[in-house]
Parts: sequence; C-alpha cells; structure tokens
Amino acid sequence: MKFLDCGTTPIGLYPVVDRTDKLKPLYESGVTTTQLRVKDLTGVELENEIIEAIKISKEYNARLFINDFWLLAIKHNAYGIHLGQEDILEANIQAIHDANIRLGISTHTTDEIKIALDIEPSYVAIGPVFETQTKEMVYEPVGISRLKQWSETVDYPIVAIAGIKLHNIKEVVETNCVNGVAMITGVLDENEVSISKTEALVKAFNASYKQ
Repeated sequence: MKFLDCGTTPIGLYPVVDRTDKLKPLYESGVTTTQLRVKDLTGVELENEIIEAIKISKEYNARLFINDFWLLAIKHNAYGIHLGQEDILEANIQAIHDANIRLGISTHTTDEIKIALDIEPSYVAIGPVFETQTKEMVYEPVGISRLKQWSETVDYPIVAIAGIKLHNIKEVVETNCVNGVAMITGVLDENEVSISKTEALVKAFNASYKQ
C-alpha cells in the first residue's frame, strides 16, 4: 500500500506552524514544504484554518502536510497528512491512501521505525535529534550517530526533527541521510516568522544537501 512520494525536490527546511498566517512569509523566504499543526481550534474555526492553509500552499505550489486532522485533510484534498504513532492507530490509513494523499509518520525508536515502514509512507520523521524546549522530552535525543545508524534501515525520505537550529543544521544535513529538517521555533522570533532566520536556514540546508 505504498504512499505517493514527495517528488524529486528535497523536502528541505520543513517548518511546523500553528497558524495559516505564518505560511506566506515562509514560502516567500524559499520554503517549499510546511506542516500545519493546530492544537487549540475545533469545529468551523479549525476547518476554515485548514481550508485557507491548503489554498495558500497551492498558490505557492508548496507541499503542505496537515498534522493529525486526516478527515479534514481528505475532505479538502490536502497535499499530505502527518501522523504520530498514536494517531496511526486511530486513523483510517487505507482511506488516506485511497485519497491519493501523502503520509508522513513520526518515529522516536527503532520499533516505531519498523511500524512506520510497514505502512510504506511518503517520509519518516526521526527525532528528537537534539534536546528541545518546544515540548516535554519523552524520548532521549537520538543524536547524529544513531540518526545515521537508524537511517540505514529506512528506504524512504527521512525528516530530522527537534533541537535543530542554524548552528547545527549543517551537521544534520551533512549526514547525507536526511531529505528534510523539521523545526518549530527555529524560524520564529517571538512567535512570528523571521524572514532573515528562515532565509539563512534555507540557504544552509541547500548548501549542505547532496542528492
């Protein structure tokens, strides 16, 4: 049941945002892939946020993954869906596949990687690579050496996530095992998108990435 891939362009710098209004400045800074991860909206407000995010992303020909809300993503023909380990137990994976929507899956251990690989996703996210303050650390950091080691078993694009900023993105990308680098706070200043930070991160990723 292999899922659609993300094309020949690398996923690259992959910001995870909580609101649609952050998407446009990211795309204008050179970002080509984003994730909308809304935790504080429900009902019509949530649906409208997803509709607008999909619309803006299509205008910029960008790849937008909707975190968690797979039914709304299918309903509004999103580019992709991102699910955590708990979410894949509750979601209808077959329905997502049948809708021709791409699927990314979070993993934190070798066992979780095996679970993700059985689903044949569009990409596998591995983390936390480094320590992060964004959310409580449930898993210990993977680190660079284990990221490289674990990647040897993965025949899908890998997205590294957590604790990655401008000072260490080069180290992560130069492992030559990642196709994208996801981050939440790395592109922000006081919860607003920083054009200068984003452009510097895009440049750093592109300079270090080898096909």
